[in-house]
Amino acid sequence: MMAFRRGRRLGIDVGSVRIGIAQCDPDGILATPVGTVYRRDGDEQALRRIAEIVTEHEPIELITGLPRSLDGTERASAATALDFTRQIADATGLPVRLVDERFSTTQAHAVLQSVGKSSRKRREIVDAVAAVVILQSAIDQEKQTGAPAGELLEDRGEPEP
Repeated sequence: MMAFRRGRRLGIDVGSVRIGIAQCDPDGILATPVGTVYRRDGDEQALRRIAEIVTEHEPIELITGLPRSLDGTERASAATALDFTRQIADATGLPVRLVDERFSTTQAHAVLQSVGKSSRKRREIVDAVAAVVILQSAIDQEKQTGAPAGELLEDRGEPEP
């Protein structure tokens, strides 16, 4: 069994409108929200902002959610999310690990509701909190098993034309 790989990581929840970003400390103790990047101004601007955040935080890798249905199959949104995730990998040059993100947004809404955030206020931060859920789950899994969570994006191969 491998030990936990020390180093900061960024968690990314790729959505069609907003991209939530979270970080963890180098020892993987706690994931915290970084913020939300909006795609409304175009993917190029969103990729530039993500690259700036990566430069600022200097992570060893990125952990992104892979959309799946309840039965574990990839949803239709998975292809779009994977395409953008490949663009993030190209823009940052970092390894990207894909982890199951089922229930991450639901858990994020529940957390925000439990601390009294209105549905309108939740909308602005739910993606960053979902990224926290995704990242915390991945670092907890690596600490429990000694193996990195999910699968490397490069192991999936290129998308079909």
